[in-house]
Amino acid sequence: MSTAADARTAALRDRLATLSWYQRSVLLGGAVTIAWMNVPLQGIDARLLRDGLLFLAIPMAFALAHGNRLGWRVDRRAVKDALLLSAFVLPFYVVGSTLPGVREFYPMWGLDSAAPVPFLTHAIKQLFLVIAGETFFRGLLCVGLREKGPWVAFVSPVIYALLHASKPPVELLLSGPTDVLFGLTDYHANSLLPSVVAHGFGLILLDWLVLHDPLLDPETTAGWFEWLPFVV
Repeated sequence: MSTAADARTAALRDRLATLSWYQRSVLLGGAVTIAWMNVPLQGIDARLLRDGLLFLAIPMAFALAHGNRLGWRVDRRAVKDALLLSAFVLPFYVVGSTLPGVREFYPMWGLDSAAPVPFLTHAIKQLFLVIAGETFFRGLLCVGLREKGPWVAFVSPVIYALLHASKPPVELLLSGPTDVLFGLTDYHANSLLPSVVAHGFGLILLDWLVLHDPLLDPETTAGWFEWLPFVV
């Protein structure tokens, strides 16, 4: 019995040894996604543990074992692309913060105060979640696969959208294109810095804006999306 099991294990090990870095990365990405979707957790602290393990620790350990850094680098191009990407997405966060559905959903995990201590504590935790998520989506499944060309930015949009299924409809609609935009920018920079800065600080800004009076008239901004088949 053990001999048969040992033979199967050896065969599987030999099969894995023949896989390319790209194939191994996609296989790991699929396994991590399935695990993430089957470990539903409530509360930001539990989410920190889950995402820290699945989206950050496992991909980084896998990459380091293969001599890959998954875009964990900073240089002039990365800083420039981070500033440009952040400037591009800024209006989306400002407009989004005025929409009723977004204001009802955010801030997540019970934050209801803009007081410095609770807000900054929440912001730091959320930034960590963004770093973990970007390491997985833009690191393992994009920058880490850059040898295949810029098309790798289209590897994860469907998965990324699925993980946003519980978010406001307008955010779900934009999640796929956003994944591609962030991926292409990180690919160009060969760094995760652009998506981490634009996504992380964008979410922090969104929380801050939602906790205060809208900068734009909500009825006006909601009217811009009347053509959509859902209420924003």
